[in-house]
Amino acid sequence: MELELAGKVALVTGGSKGIGKAIAKNLANEGCKVAICARGEEDLLAVKEEIEQDGGTALALAADLTSQTDVDNLVSIIEEEFGGIDILVNNAGMTPGFFDFEEISMEDWENIFALNVFGTVRVTKAVLPLLKKQENARVINIGSESGVQPDGFMPDYNATKAAIINLSKSWSKAFAKYGILVNSVSPAFVMTPLLEKSLEQDAVKQGTTVEEQIEQFLQNNRPHIELKRPGKPEEIAAAVTFLASAKATFITGTNLRVDGGSVAAQ
Repeated sequence: MELELAGKVALVTGGSKGIGKAIAKNLANEGCKVAICARGEEDLLAVKEEIEQDGGTALALAADLTSQTDVDNLVSIIEEEFGGIDILVNNAGMTPGFFDFEEISMEDWENIFALNVFGTVRVTKAVLPLLKKQENARVINIGSESGVQPDGFMPDYNATKAAIINLSKSWSKAFAKYGILVNSVSPAFVMTPLLEKSLEQDAVKQGTTVEEQIEQFLQNNRPHIELKRPGKPEEIAAAVTFLASAKATFITGTNLRVDGGSVAAQ
């Protein structure tokens, strides 16, 4: 399938690890010039090197999305180096851990909203003038199944992802007059390096294996994942790349669930 992404410029926030890394590499493989940002420069440079070794073009920029100065500098450098932005993938965010409501401080609430929600808003506001100059521009926000089918734990995270899905729908209506398509992609339980490390630590503490930890989590927390396994970052990246492509020109305001059937609704 010809996705017609060659020469497009994409910004992927949180592009140094996990889902963001997979998205950046997939877009680069389709011919996009990819700018990636995150707080840690070392991991960013490693991803940039991987993309370039595969023949792609990448720009790695360390940035804190809770800082307006960092975001403004980020967008300015991308415009200078690549001439504009066609595709914005708002992937950056934090997952605090499986905490109950009583365990979460007000500072924790403020910190997660500062990055997951306000960081997404800040980047989108900064990039929007560049998107308006392009034809067939895209904004793709990474939500979560927890935004529509929340657990009893992690209410702070669940609330931020609900906000992201809601923002995506709102922006799809507001930006349609500029020809900008806006969608969200909501993964379920995805085996990222960070999650794998956490499961390894839990396995050591409980004297079990990682595989047993995965099975336990699926049974207790994700019984409706009908495929009975975690997702892969590459599976999320494939959905994002399709929505960014010329094959998705009449899709906007959609929350595409990539969840193995986990959300128990249509």
